[in-house]
Amino acid sequence: MKEFEHRVALITGAANGFGKEFVKEACMRKMKIAAVDIEGAEVMALVEEVKAQGGEIIGIEADVTKYEEVEKVVKQVMDTYGQIDLLMNNAGIALPGEVWKLPVRDWEWIFHINVMSHVYFMKLVIPIMLQQGTACHIVNTASVAGLITSNGMPAYHTTKHAAVALSESTAYDLQAIGANIKVSVYCPGFVQTDLHHCERHRPEQYRDDSDPYYTSPDFYAGQKRAENVILTGMPINSVGMRVFTAIEDEDFYILTHPIYTTIIKDRVTDMLGGKGPDLIKLRKR
Repeated sequence: MKEFEHRVALITGAANGFGKEFVKEACMRKMKIAAVDIEGAEVMALVEEVKAQGGEIIGIEADVTKYEEVEKVVKQVMDTYGQIDLLMNNAGIALPGEVWKLPVRDWEWIFHINVMSHVYFMKLVIPIMLQQGTACHIVNTASVAGLITSNGMPAYHTTKHAAVALSESTAYDLQAIGANIKVSVYCPGFVQTDLHHCERHRPEQYRDDSDPYYTSPDFYAGQKRAENVILTGMPINSVGMRVFTAIEDEDFYILTHPIYTTIIKDRVTDMLGGKGPDLIKLRKR
């Protein structure tokens, strides 16, 4: 996808973090934007900010873990703009906690937002893109955690691996039918985003304040660990340009942290040699 002006970008998780940076870059490239987020007030504040800069944008409050709400989002975008050229599946959360401690509802929440929301949007948007016949692009936000693993974050790693596999397989399927749709999977390392504030975005159907886990030392330790990781990450201000340049170049894997390249290579080498990834090696790096 080389041309952006007057084309339509549908961006989820748009009110904060990567999503907000993608909206800013899309605005700079004079795209028409549909910004989707569960935080209605924040996404509408972003809409006003973009409009003040002369951008064309609509804001949509939606819980993308619900298929029926995703259907409504896609319908509203089509009713407003009549096309979708760039789909950026960016909404996501991170939930620390060992598999034997993390509540099942947290697994359900993280799977529905980190994986199933991608499925929902691609299921609905790809047929639209195919019918348009024009050059289109899909970017799924995953993580370097979808290429390597470590301790303490099994739910996050599992869903991000799934997001990478979903992107790879969909790219193969689109290539097999000669579709004019390219797919990218964005796999950043630690970046200064809003990811450590997941709890304020928790939908009611995944909430149970009576569960003692959410007042336990394990829960608070996980929250503190996530905050430390995010706040010491790289600045976010270069992300939008990097991702949109990758779209122009039709890159599949979008990697922003070269330091992980060696780890990924070593992991593959170890697996081919019949061994699993070396956790001590991953920690030292």
